[in-house]
Amino acid sequence: MEEAEEEDFIVREVLPSRLVKTYSATILGVDATTVNLEVHAAQGQPKTFWSGLPDNAVRESQSRIEAALKVNGFRWPGMRMVINLAPADIRKEGSAYDLPIALAILAASGQIPSALFASFMMMGELSLDGRLMPVRGVLPVAIQARKEGFRGILVPTANDMEAAVVEGLEVYGMDSLKEVIGFLNGLQPRQPVKFDLRETLRAAERPELDFADVKGQENIKRALEVAAAGGHNVILIGPPGAGKTMLARRMPGILPELSAEEALETTKIHSVAGKLGRGTGLIRERPFRAPHHTISDVALVGGGGYPKPGEISLAHNGVLFLDELPEFKRSVLEVMRQPLEDRKVTISRARFAVEYPSNFMLLASMNPCPCGFLNHPEKDCSCGFGVVDRYLQRISGPLLDRIDLHIEVVPVPFRELNKGHAAEPSRDIRRRVMNARDIQAQRFSEEKGMHSNAMMSSRQIREHCRIDEAGQQLMKAAMERLDLSARAYDRILKVARTIADLDNSAPIRNEHLAEAINYRSMDRANWGK
Repeated sequence: MEEAEEEDFIVREVLPSRLVKTYSATILGVDATTVNLEVHAAQGQPKTFWSGLPDNAVRESQSRIEAALKVNGFRWPGMRMVINLAPADIRKEGSAYDLPIALAILAASGQIPSALFASFMMMGELSLDGRLMPVRGVLPVAIQARKEGFRGILVPTANDMEAAVVEGLEVYGMDSLKEVIGFLNGLQPRQPVKFDLRETLRAAERPELDFADVKGQENIKRALEVAAAGGHNVILIGPPGAGKTMLARRMPGILPELSAEEALETTKIHSVAGKLGRGTGLIRERPFRAPHHTISDVALVGGGGYPKPGEISLAHNGVLFLDELPEFKRSVLEVMRQPLEDRKVTISRARFAVEYPSNFMLLASMNPCPCGFLNHPEKDCSCGFGVVDRYLQRISGPLLDRIDLHIEVVPVPFRELNKGHAAEPSRDIRRRVMNARDIQAQRFSEEKGMHSNAMMSSRQIREHCRIDEAGQQLMKAAMERLDLSARAYDRILKVARTIADLDNSAPIRNEHLAEAINYRSMDRANWGK
């Protein structure tokens, strides 16, 4: 830009007293709340006062802004300034307020006009040379800007596609403070960023990992198909090298595509957590989160001094895979019980409470004992007396109660490994899963928030999982002969309903019940003995 053009929009006179407002937002949970950034500049001893519960990152913006202004030919006002972030009873954190605060300071000190400030929400971190750095939480802020009736939003270029997901809002990606000033003064006109939500969802790529690459294990693939069709939680039990992790990592390939609503929900959570990649507009694939067993309970469920989503919320609308389940700390596993039941996480603090969605499929794997060879067809277990019981007791009954399918995985025989033909691909399995999900969508069309069999309550089980007299006799025999626990009854009916949906059958038949009963290995009183 020529020097003459710069002088056109830099107003040099200093006003005796002036109040200027810019607009941004703060994140509470996965939603945004509008923040008015007010700067009052007046003649007096040069000093800056902050109010409105800013954290250290916000207060430190003064040094960043002062350096950025000087590098770009402006100056830090030698005036008495009050910077207020309203509403004053909500804590403000992070560096995203740098841009709107800098603009308000320049306008309040008479260095630039402020005519268009009321039309835009703004966010962005300033580097010392005035460049705009990416920030987190842009998507919920853009949604809030549209809700509040703003014309548009100004964000760093690295975040522009994320904000552009929101329709009916002008989104402008900016690279620097000087570029923003030029745009607001009409000297650097720009076109808003465009984003085609529907085309992006249609172009979603399928995961590279495919069930066609898995030799044998047809019964395990079938069980995972049932789990995907009904949204059921699964635990895979088997010796090392049997293929538990390999099978689990192919689960996303058979799940239904994200709907537009689910994609927006998922992207909001990842945006708030700062997990979106540069230039990412929308998460198109269902998340697959696989935290290490050393994870803390706060990292898993979310929280902290300034609460952020944990792994179970990052897995929302997708899969949470816990490999070697008994190796996780007992306290970590126990905090999952409430989210598994309520499908949300509530984190309470003295001043506020935030809520994160956590509607995920739990997929876990474990060895049957410390040495791994209990019930192995060829190798003997070397664990001593009582060792197996202590190992299994690391997983509490209430947590195990929330897992619908218990699947035993055995090693693949050599004859299966040596077969030349490929197994059934994930896309064929996924087609059957989607057909079953369509049936469930029709079944629960009148139930708000219900979309899979795994979410059924006791009342809905009685309504949708009726079985005839022969089925009742089969269930009675299974409970008595296999010594199944009472808690397994509802789980079996839910899974049987899903198997019937895969079979496109309105009634639950005996073969559906028999298959569902077979998926409750760990409920048997003599399992592991």
